[in-house]
Amino acid sequence: MALTLQEKKLIVSEVAAVAASAHSAVAAEYRGLTVEQLTTLRQNARKGGVYLRVVKNNLARIAVKDTAFECIQDGLVGPLVLAFSQEDPGSAARLIKEFMKDKKNEKMEVKFVAIDGKMLPASELDRLAKLPTRDQALATLAAVLRAPLDKFARTLAALRDQKAEAAGISLD
Repeated sequence: MALTLQEKKLIVSEVAAVAASAHSAVAAEYRGLTVEQLTTLRQNARKGGVYLRVVKNNLARIAVKDTAFECIQDGLVGPLVLAFSQEDPGSAARLIKEFMKDKKNEKMEVKFVAIDGKMLPASELDRLAKLPTRDQALATLAAVLRAPLDKFARTLAALRDQKAEAAGISLD
C-alpha cells in the first residue's frame, strides 16, 4: 500500500524531530524476522527509551538531512529498522544487542551505528552498548567528586587523632 504525500511528510517530520535530539543511532537489517519478533523489539524499545522505526530509505535520507545523523545517508540501503537513543548514547545499541542474543532473532544484522556525526561499522555496536546509562554516569561523577572530600575528612580525622594522642587525650 502506497503512502500519500501527507503521510510521507508526517513520517519525515517525526523522524527528523527524533534525529535532531537523539544521542546515537543503530541501523539493522530485519529481513527474515517475523511480525511477532519485530513487535517484541518495538515493545522493548518503548521500555528502554529508544525510538524504533522502519522507514523507507529515501524518506529516512530526507529526515536525517541537516542533523548529526546526516552521515548515515549512504548507509541507508535495504530493509532497515532505525533505532535512535533518546535517553543515553548506548540505549539503542543495548536494545539491539540484547535482542540479537536470542537465537531466534539471529537473522537481524546490524549494518552500522552512528554517534557524534560519524557513521561507524557494525563492529562498534558492542563498544556503544557498553557506554554508561545517564544514572551510571552521574553516579560515577558523584563518586569522583566525593573522593577528594573523603580523603580530606580522613586526613582531618588522622590529624585530630594525632593531636589528641600528643596531648594525652583519649577520644574514645
